[in-house]
Amino acid sequence: MKWKTVIIAALSMMLAIPALAAPPVVGEDGKSPFVEVVKKVREAVVQIKVEAKLAVSQQNPFGNDPFFRYFFNPPQQQERPYTSMGSGFIYDYDKASGEALIMTNNHVVEKGREGTITVTLADKVTYTATIVGNDPNTDIAVIKIKPNKDEKLTFAKLGDSSNLDIGDWAIAIGNPFGDIGLDRTVTVGVISAIGRAGLNFGQNSPQYQDYIQTDAAINPGNSGGPLINMKGEVIGVNAAITSTSGGNIGIGFAIPINLASRVVDDLIASGKVVRAYMGITPQEITSDMMETFNLKEVAGVLVTKVEKDSPAEKAGIDKGDVIVEFNNEKVPNVSKFRIAVATAKIGVDIPVKLKRDNKEVSKMVKLDPYPEDVVAAGKEKDVKSTQASGITVEANDSQYAKRMNVNTDKGVIVSKIDADSPASKSDLSVGDIILEIEKKEINTPAEFYKELNAAKEKMDKSDKKRMMLYIQDRNKMYKYVILNFE
Repeated sequence: MKWKTVIIAALSMMLAIPALAAPPVVGEDGKSPFVEVVKKVREAVVQIKVEAKLAVSQQNPFGNDPFFRYFFNPPQQQERPYTSMGSGFIYDYDKASGEALIMTNNHVVEKGREGTITVTLADKVTYTATIVGNDPNTDIAVIKIKPNKDEKLTFAKLGDSSNLDIGDWAIAIGNPFGDIGLDRTVTVGVISAIGRAGLNFGQNSPQYQDYIQTDAAINPGNSGGPLINMKGEVIGVNAAITSTSGGNIGIGFAIPINLASRVVDDLIASGKVVRAYMGITPQEITSDMMETFNLKEVAGVLVTKVEKDSPAEKAGIDKGDVIVEFNNEKVPNVSKFRIAVATAKIGVDIPVKLKRDNKEVSKMVKLDPYPEDVVAAGKEKDVKSTQASGITVEANDSQYAKRMNVNTDKGVIVSKIDADSPASKSDLSVGDIILEIEKKEINTPAEFYKELNAAKEKMDKSDKKRMMLYIQDRNKMYKYVILNFE
């Protein structure tokens, strides 16, 4: 009988432990602790609707065949309606202009340059928005509205994503399946992981990835909404999901607010993001490499190539070096390293600590603007032809091609398409390979600009206002694209 009593007491204690350890589900007033948190932010969340008409080309069914393709008329331009729904949140107000700033995803609003962006506030009042700036490489954008003077606005407070812990509470707010009116839906979960990178979300996957993973339900339409902590602060911008069904399965991703804020500051200041360039090709460190290079942990990046005349070469960094610290911060992996370099200050000395021949070596590197950003800023020799077509290209063996994982020995790679240009209204996309201009083969940027200028001059002397490109898209499909200069 005594043993029975002991066993019952022991079982009671075991059953009581989880209850004692579990976080409170309700407060003393019987309400969820999330209620007051959500009140601080929910009214700052907006619904975003983009409507546009996109020009598309009728495809030649024999476009892949070099013999048959010339027997068919060039593909005809057609317009198709485009609509997308997403989320965003008001985070700042410019008193001078009377405009409210809204943070969201690039993929939510990028087509808005060709159409209309409508923002619906919590009180159902709608405004037409314009794009301040957008950055496909991080999938961040800023738009603005000019609200009525009597409009009561709620502003989301930006937090700090540098001190997140796996298991922290996470609250997502957004407009899932916005076309059926599920606006400002609140979902709760935890931070499942941090620093997620190398994820493939299709053709337009962001280049710089450092995602927060959460199991707070995120569905189509939630993109651009805030992920907040228990203080009601924004710690991330909801951006993507991984799913076999297209809906939530508990694996959602948000862009850390610290990264988003850095991008947003640049977009507001100049309309674009100018990133820093070091000039190396980094490789992940494996457990075998850790032993080979006598490292203390599986961290850092191995330098596999140093570009000629790059900041890295000038700083004395060599192939085979292992960079373990950059700007006084540990380098855990390639993804974190790329973001650290890209967001570092340009033109100032930055300390780099590396391992070379089992010895620790310190260097100072002075970073340059990334070459493609220099082109975007208008310093390319062929600015005139770039502006006329809206196309900027890179060589097929360039660093840009390697970063975009484009493997080709023919043509040139589209690295930028200007808004409101003939290219932006065509079926051309960043990452496509341009093989021909008006049936003239091209393999270098110099050849591209030469043939582009020649075709443009010929076009200007005639009534013809269209130019035909032959390309290979990111899906390895060959097709013709028409640039309309009317």
